[in-house]
Amino acid sequence: MYSEDDFLQLSALQHFIFCPRQCALSYIEQVWEENLLTAEGGIMHERVHEERSEIHDGMRIVRGMSLKSEKLGLSGKADAVEFHKSIPFPVEYKHGKPKDNDCDKVQLCAQAICLEEMLEANITSGAIFYGKTRRRFSVDFTKELRQKTEDTARLLHEFIKAGKTPPAEYSKRCESCSLNSICMPKLINKKQSVEDYLRDSIRNEEAA
Repeated sequence: MYSEDDFLQLSALQHFIFCPRQCALSYIEQVWEENLLTAEGGIMHERVHEERSEIHDGMRIVRGMSLKSEKLGLSGKADAVEFHKSIPFPVEYKHGKPKDNDCDKVQLCAQAICLEEMLEANITSGAIFYGKTRRRFSVDFTKELRQKTEDTARLLHEFIKAGKTPPAEYSKRCESCSLNSICMPKLINKKQSVEDYLRDSIRNEEAA
């Protein structure tokens, strides 16, 4: 169990799995920079949180609900929590599309664990809505996903406590990251020399 003084932001789980360096820059070095994708994502979340609570087709929906878990040492907000016959059903809204890892699923599962602690409920599933596909994907909170969520939360606490930012490792996902210009993965990546980086930059400018 963690005390509230040790709580970390729930959203850091997703960043940690997606890219540990991005997580360190955001949550250790406190660096953040907007780009088009993060701005559009922010607008989506603002719309989701416009109303605090509503009744839709007889179902209660609470938006922007505050969450916390002493077990995980995390706190944050749920985009939306639907109450299906009084059973909480967390829904996360993402601007992009489904990813090839479990970062979004882990974030949603952490929300469910928070709700279970707060409401003494048993939550078996939730959903993620992706703006690019305009579809909602169901997520089952299996034993394996719960264990991965707990393990990731523990590793996240150790990671933040260590206070060390890992070196950059360039991959395709870096191109859409809002911290690209600060992280400079192509320049710092040991696999690419400074000369190669400058050559590629000049080539890209000439092609633009």
